[in-house]
Amino acid sequence: MDWKTKRVTAILEQALVEDHATHDATTELTLGPKLSATATIVAKQDCVLAGWEAIPRVLEIFRKLDQTSAGRFEVVHHPEMFDGVRVRKGQAIAVIRGNARTILACERVTLNLLQRMCGIATETRKYVDAVAGTGVVILDTRKTAPGLRLLDKYAVSCGGGQNHRMDLADGVLIKNNHISLGGGVAKVLALAMQRRPRGQKIQIEVRSLSELEDALAGGADSLLLDNMTPAEAKRAVGIARKQTPNIPIEVSGGITLDTVRKYAQTGVTYISVGALTHSVAAIDLSMKITAEIF
Repeated sequence: MDWKTKRVTAILEQALVEDHATHDATTELTLGPKLSATATIVAKQDCVLAGWEAIPRVLEIFRKLDQTSAGRFEVVHHPEMFDGVRVRKGQAIAVIRGNARTILACERVTLNLLQRMCGIATETRKYVDAVAGTGVVILDTRKTAPGLRLLDKYAVSCGGGQNHRMDLADGVLIKNNHISLGGGVAKVLALAMQRRPRGQKIQIEVRSLSELEDALAGGADSLLLDNMTPAEAKRAVGIARKQTPNIPIEVSGGITLDTVRKYAQTGVTYISVGALTHSVAAIDLSMKITAEIF
């Protein structure tokens, strides 16, 4: 991911503004403006790393926001420490050297971002490992923290998952509410097929074998099996593949680590898991800071 795009920069800048990082009342009263320090970010539990580049980028943005910030800074790490790598408890993720006031001002924003992203990457890797050997791809959803979607979805990719739609404009997915409001699978799908731009793929959600038959008859390009049991999903896959052998099939709805492999063994192409981002537990990281004279 490019951490210098306008969208990512805006996310990081807003986080610093929200925390009033340029007006750290406590640090300004207790530390001199020229004090140098070394800070080490340490993993306090096993995890998958995601968001390492946020560390220097947050510091860069802070220095642009606070013209009074003094001195240089550098962020270093071991060559084997990069996004997607497994990190063990006690390992140092990064070492920051620079102005103490700057490091403290950016501490909480940096850790908040890293802890959430590492949590997402770690949970994603668990699901990816659980379906290993089946050929099934783990997908995320749009159930992300408002304003943090780019970072949440990047973290999923660090954990070995793939991104589904980035936003509402990124592909067509006819869901239950569209079907209910539009008069049923057959009617809504026919209208979408008629109106779609050339080359636009249509994915539709189905909750029963009856809806599945309507979706296949209507020429859907991709299927989403919603809230089916593994047995129901397997039967649906058999029906769909008999009629359209290569049609991509996704399954979703309440899938957990305990059940994900059962779903993977039904023959689906994708498994989407909202829990990767909507209720993930942050990874415990700490920043240990000591004064240093350069």
